[in-house]
Amino acid sequence: MPWSLGKLVFYSSVVASGTCTLTYYLIQKAFSKASYYQQALEQLHGHPEALEALGTPLNVHYLRLTDKYNFVDIAEAQLKIPVSGPKSEGHLHVISSRNAPFQRYQQGGTFRRSS
Repeated sequence: MPWSLGKLVFYSSVVASGTCTLTYYLIQKAFSKASYYQQALEQLHGHPEALEALGTPLNVHYLRLTDKYNFVDIAEAQLKIPVSGPKSEGHLHVISSRNAPFQRYQQGGTFRRSS
């Protein structure tokens, strides 16, 4: 028994939406497990002035994947990680580089509070 065009369009859109949502989640998870991301958050947690400005507990939000600042290639990673706390919110700007593949990233980062 053939499906009607309406059912075909509906089920196709459900599958496409689910695929896009899963892909988005997997990309965010891959970023959050990366060494440059983890090192940046460790530095933020060890920075008393930034913690004082944000307050605790600290919330780390998903990256904006469409932000042109977020860029990762084989030698460099550049991210703008949204963070917030009870007092304020801002972005952790991260620039990490490495000399060759499979070497550890060398970290540099700054915190900027949102206005």
